[in-house]
Parts: sequence; C-alpha cells; structure tokens
Amino acid sequence: MHQIPTAPYLTAEEKKQLLEMNDFQALIEVAAHWAWIVFALLLPYFFLNPLTVLLSLFILGGKQLACAILLHDASHYSVFSNKKLNDWVGNWLGAYPIFQNMLAYRPYHKIHHLYTGLEEDPDLLLTRGYPTSKKSMLRKFFRDLSGQTGVKAFLGLVLMRLGYLEYNLGNKVVKIAQEDRSWGEFLQIFITKLWQPIVANFFIFVLLYLLASGWLYLLWVTAYLTTFQFCIRVRSMAEHSVVEDTTNPILNTRTTYANRLERMLFAPYYVNYHVEHHLLMGVPSYNLPQLHQIIKKRGFYEQGVLAANYWQVIKMAIKEK
Repeated sequence: MHQIPTAPYLTAEEKKQLLEMNDFQALIEVAAHWAWIVFALLLPYFFLNPLTVLLSLFILGGKQLACAILLHDASHYSVFSNKKLNDWVGNWLGAYPIFQNMLAYRPYHKIHHLYTGLEEDPDLLLTRGYPTSKKSMLRKFFRDLSGQTGVKAFLGLVLMRLGYLEYNLGNKVVKIAQEDRSWGEFLQIFITKLWQPIVANFFIFVLLYLLASGWLYLLWVTAYLTTFQFCIRVRSMAEHSVVEDTTNPILNTRTTYANRLERMLFAPYYVNYHVEHHLLMGVPSYNLPQLHQIIKKRGFYEQGVLAANYWQVIKMAIKEK
C-alpha cells in the first residue's frame, strides 16, 4: 500500500486511542453542520438584502463541502460506531443533498488512498495543472463562481448515476457504451439511482416551504452551482497540489492550518489535517488535531508538507512572472 508509515510516529496504544469513536461528539459535529445550513437558508428570509444573500451563498457553499466531507468520513466508517447509522448519516445528511452516493464513493476513494499521487490515483487530474498563471487562476475562480463548473459537475454526476459515464470525481470522462438501452431500462435506472438525492432535495424544499418560503431553496441550488465549486477547488489544491514529489507519500499530501473563516469555507470536520488522515485513515475528525500535534512533536514536518493558511496555498498555486 502506497502510504505513510506510522511506526516512527505513533505507538500501537496511541493508534488505538486515536481510532476510538465518540458518538456524542460526532452527533454534535453533524448537528452543528446542519444548524449552519438552517441559519444560512433563513438569514435572507428575515433580513433580505444583497449582503445577506451573498453571505448565505458562501456559508452554504462551505457547508455543502461539509456534506462532501461527511460522506467522505462515513466512507471510512469514522463518523458513528454503528455501521448502519454511519452509512445512513453519510448518505442522507452528506451525500444525497449534494447528489452524491456514499456507497459508490467508498470503493472509488479507497483507490485514491492506495495510489495517492500515482498514475492509478483516480483524483490525479484534480491536483495537476498547478502552479498556473494568475489569469488562469482567476478564470478558474470565475468559472466556479459563475456556475459554469457547477453545471458541468452536476450533469456529470447525473450521467454517472444513469450509467452513461464511469464514476470518477477527478475530471476524467469515460463514456460507457449503451448498446441500445431501452426506455424501460433507462427509467428503471433513473428511479433506482437517483430517487434518494431527489427525495433529499425535495425534503429540503418542503421544509423551507412549510417553515418559511419555498424560494429559499434557490439559495441551496445557487450555492451548489457556484460557491460550493469554489470551496471544492481551493480544498483540493491544498491537499495534493503544488507538492515536491507526487510519488512520495510523505511529500505528496499537505496539512493546512485554518482560521475560523477558512474552516467555514474550506476545512469542515478538520479536513485540513489531510496528512494526518492519510497517515491513519480511520481516525475520527475530532481526533485529527491531536494526531497532528503528536506527529509534529516527533519531527514528521521536518520533511512533511505544512502550509500556514489557505491563502498561502493559493499563492503557491500561482506562477510568478
């Protein structure tokens, strides 16, 4: 397995302690995540102006990323100790609201951990292309915040679920031959593969309609197409881009310190401690800061990749003239 060795940095007892799960703490984290979503959706309802709408969209983008991280953590069985509850939360509170599927993601993501930075890594295309020029970076951010990236991403996810494209979240497009698929087969696949995301989003709409106003659901959709894509891009850059050696597991993954604003936008569930996650995959999110302190004290970051903040990562991802 292409992974960072744990032996020089962690004892067996420390690994056991770090892997211990606290269901109450997990419940608090998930509840706080969704409380922020409720706040962001209702803020423009009570105080409607351009500033509150903009603030709502950025909070929602960050918390939709939190949905993605929740499904990611659940795919590692590191949210709740009960596996059925873990998978239910990972899907219904993580994956389905953003038109993902945690059970499809789990085997896909395992390959990323097995071959991080190598040609077999399915996420490799997400990390390539940096550093880039300032103009190119601004174009990327413009495509994200104008909805262009979001529309392509959403259509890609739908086509993957319908079996027209291979499942890949790393911008690799591989078409699947249909061989005269009938309309009946298409309808069956549509129902079986997409009913959960549709139900999850319909439930969000109905709650907003009953408690406040149905038009607020447009904030959720707009954030998905815009700010969510921006948050994904910056988070992806921070984790594996602009590193010294993509084939060396100690050098191809970055941990990035995050202030409160950066945690809101790019680092929910302590995902910024990404080296630590790759070192010991099953560690619950709330134990990642402790893991970071242990390996830092034992000299890991004399070699390992550490950034002071996300702004530093963005600057590294832009070529100097």
